[in-house]
Amino acid sequence: MKPYVDKFLTYALVPAKWLYGMGVWFHNWLYDSNIRTQRSFDVPVISVGNLTVGGTGKTPHVEYIIEHLSDRYNIAVLSRGYKRKTSGFVLATQFSTPEQIGDEPYQINRKFGDKIKVAVTKNRKRGIEKIMKLFPETDLIVLDDAYQYRAIRPLISILLLDSHRPIDKDDLLPLGRLREPQHATERADMIIVTKCPERMSPFDFRAYSKTFNFLSFQKLFFSSIFFRQLMPVFPGNAFPMNMESLTEEDSVLLISGIAHPRSFVNYFRDFPCKVKVMRFPDHHSFTRADLKKISRMYHGLEGRRKLIITTEKDSVRLLHNPYYPHSLKRYTYYLPIKISLHPGLDGDILEEEIDKAIRNRHLTQMAT
Repeated sequence: MKPYVDKFLTYALVPAKWLYGMGVWFHNWLYDSNIRTQRSFDVPVISVGNLTVGGTGKTPHVEYIIEHLSDRYNIAVLSRGYKRKTSGFVLATQFSTPEQIGDEPYQINRKFGDKIKVAVTKNRKRGIEKIMKLFPETDLIVLDDAYQYRAIRPLISILLLDSHRPIDKDDLLPLGRLREPQHATERADMIIVTKCPERMSPFDFRAYSKTFNFLSFQKLFFSSIFFRQLMPVFPGNAFPMNMESLTEEDSVLLISGIAHPRSFVNYFRDFPCKVKVMRFPDHHSFTRADLKKISRMYHGLEGRRKLIITTEKDSVRLLHNPYYPHSLKRYTYYLPIKISLHPGLDGDILEEEIDKAIRNRHLTQMAT
């Protein structure tokens, strides 16, 4: 019976896909035809985004750019602040919460707030104007999740593509997970194929480059995820812990509220501990009922030691959740995530290419 149900749902969603596709085409046509104009700014702007709904690793890649360029530039990160409970332009401070600025901007601000500025707003054009008015020394702005935001013409548009979800095998929303058709990759200046194996051979590079058709002017890079040592979600409450100390006598409850938790869950297969998984939707706001379920699941685990481990993005929402059981805080950890970038097909280094584009822009401005 199920195949027929799936087929019926597919047919039912086709008209919605067509309507969505027409809306996307019209939106892009307005900008491609210059009916709607794109705004350029004196300050260099880098846009980081994707074609799919969630799960390509935008935040770790934005953090990579910050980590490798903040010693050379006064960086501001501007995000929409998805699922925040505020409106308008909000500048992040040391007292900001995920409810005020969104979980991903909060994570960036918590890590780099002493080096950069972080702000959120739906209208990115006005957001840049506001940043430059407040902080005129800013000389690089990174737009988070802005590939579909055509109102701004960035100096560099970076597109992230998930190596596990080839876009030629996906479909437009709501039938698939694509925000735009495959040919929208043509707008990107740089493409990063994410979630690649840590060790890649020349054959792997060629195979991936054939899978993702790209134009001659586009720079193609590859990145891999790696996880770091466990960190307590509630500092001061937890005891020291590292994954290597876990044995088959220990149990772990994994809490995931991200779009694609496969890498997070698979990481624990290399350890002998018993694992249970609780999955929630992306950017999930944990309710009191959710936390009661987590508590029941945790207390139902068997083992010499029992831990709750969550993702870095989920940890910021749990940290500020007033309903999180105090008795569980000392057993609750998160697994920090970082990316490593492989050189491009021609041996290019991402941060060097960004730096080169900014310098060339300055030279062009001086010449004119």
